[in-house]
Amino acid sequence: MKYEILIVGRAGQGVLLLGRVIGLAASKYAGLYAVVSESYPAEARAGESRADVIIASSIEEAPYIKVLNADMAIFLFPYRIDYYKTLLQDSTTVVIDEEYVDPALFSKYHVVSARFSEIAERVVGTRRAVNIVVLGRILRELKVLTEDHVKKALEEIVPPRWLQLNLKALEEGMKL
Repeated sequence: MKYEILIVGRAGQGVLLLGRVIGLAASKYAGLYAVVSESYPAEARAGESRADVIIASSIEEAPYIKVLNADMAIFLFPYRIDYYKTLLQDSTTVVIDEEYVDPALFSKYHVVSARFSEIAERVVGTRRAVNIVVLGRILRELKVLTEDHVKKALEEIVPPRWLQLNLKALEEGMKL
């Protein structure tokens, strides 16, 4: 079993944290192998950020660090969509934040969409939790991870002062 996840957004949306949480949940708490790679701009906000997560049942199934054939692609902002579409398969699940990305761009794919940024702001008071709202929503699609795996990863990675906010964002996403 191999599952490739592409995450694209702008700096400040939690793209890198989302990749790290998924990778840790898979490798430490689900007993799978995970490779996570990141790319991000020098500026603190606004530039393109990308995380690639490859989850596999054996190390031999993940011999590379970048997504080549995405099983899931998460677009929190519309950076280089034409390029990233080359990494999608007909069966790819595409997750988008409708506030920034037009669902019509992905009409041939299974699309999971909502105004995730608005939901994060309304529920937890900051759009910066958009990543964890998305994570809560995609748990249904990510059959290799459970809520418990993700909560344990959040508890390990997220600083204590932000943990409750992130757990609330996760729960809100799971309600969608």
